[in-house]
Amino acid sequence: MLDALGLSAQDEAVYTAVLRLPHLGVAGLAEHLSLTEADVRAALENLIDLALIRTGPAGALQAVRPQAGLTALLLKAEAEIATRQHQIEATRAAVAAIATAYHAHDTRESVTRLDDIDVVRERLVELAAGAQVECASFTPGGAQSAATIAAEAPLNRQALQRGVRIRNLYQDSFRNDPVTLAHAREMAGHGSQSRTVASLPLRMVIVDRRTVLIPIDPDNPGAGAVEIETPGIVRAMCALFEHVWSTATPIGDDPPRDDRGLSPQERELLRLLSIGHTDEYAARQLGVSLRSVQRMMALVSERVGASSRFQVGVEACRRGWI
Repeated sequence: MLDALGLSAQDEAVYTAVLRLPHLGVAGLAEHLSLTEADVRAALENLIDLALIRTGPAGALQAVRPQAGLTALLLKAEAEIATRQHQIEATRAAVAAIATAYHAHDTRESVTRLDDIDVVRERLVELAAGAQVECASFTPGGAQSAATIAAEAPLNRQALQRGVRIRNLYQDSFRNDPVTLAHAREMAGHGSQSRTVASLPLRMVIVDRRTVLIPIDPDNPGAGAVEIETPGIVRAMCALFEHVWSTATPIGDDPPRDDRGLSPQERELLRLLSIGHTDEYAARQLGVSLRSVQRMMALVSERVGASSRFQVGVEACRRGWI
C-alpha cells in the first residue's frame, strides 16, 4: 500500500510492528512477522534511511509517528510527481514546436543525421571554417582531452582573427583541470569568452545562429549528431544558450555562493537528489567523480545536522534551499 513512498510490503510490516510493539528487537520482530532476521535488518535499514525508524539508547528501535514520517515521504512523492509533470509539459511544448517547424519547412532539407563520429568532427571543422558571426557551444563534462584541445585551438584562433565571436559554456568541474583551464585562458587572450555553470543539459554547437549540432544520444556522444537548420528549433536552442549564459560565471571569477553559503554545484546536487536521482547520476551531470559528490553531500549533511540523504532533502526543503 505504501510502495509509492518507497516502502515494500515487508518494510511496511516491520514499520507497523515497531509502532505497535516497540519493545521487540530484531529477533522478536523476525519471530512475530515470520521473517528471517536478515529480512528484518534489511527492512530496518531502509526504514532508517527513510527517517521512519530511529535507534535509541542501547540500540533500541523507535518508530517515528506516521503523521510526521509518512507525511514527509508523501510530500516528497508529490513534489517528484509535480516535477515530472512539469517535464512532461515542457516536452509537450518542445514537440509542438518541432511539429510546427516540420510543417513550415521540409525537414529532409533542414535536418541531417551524422551517424559517424568522424563525420561529426569533419562537419564541425567545416562549420568553424565557414563561420562569419559567432560560434557558441555547450561543453559538458570536466577536462578536455589534449587531442581535442590541439584540434580546436588553431580553428578558434583563425575564427577570432576573422572577427567571429566565440562563446563557450563549460561546467564548474572544468575549473579543476589545469590544462583545460589554461586552454580557455589562452583563447581568452585572443578574444574568446568562456563561462561555467554547475551542469549543462547536453553537448551543443551553434554556428551563426543558423546551424545547430546536438548529439543523437546525449548519454552516448559516439552515436553521432544531428545537424539542424530548422529556424524554429535553432531559435529555441539559441534562447536556451542565452539563458544559461546569463546565469553562468566568467572563467576569471569564482562561482559565487548564495546567501545560504551554497555553491552552484551544491545547489544543483541538492536539486538532482531531491527529485530522486542517484549519486552516480548526479556525478555524471556535474562532471565530477562519485567521491566528489559524496564529499559534497557529507559537508551539506554536516551543516544541517542530518544523518541520511532523505533527511538532507527534507531539511533543505524546509530551509528553502531547493
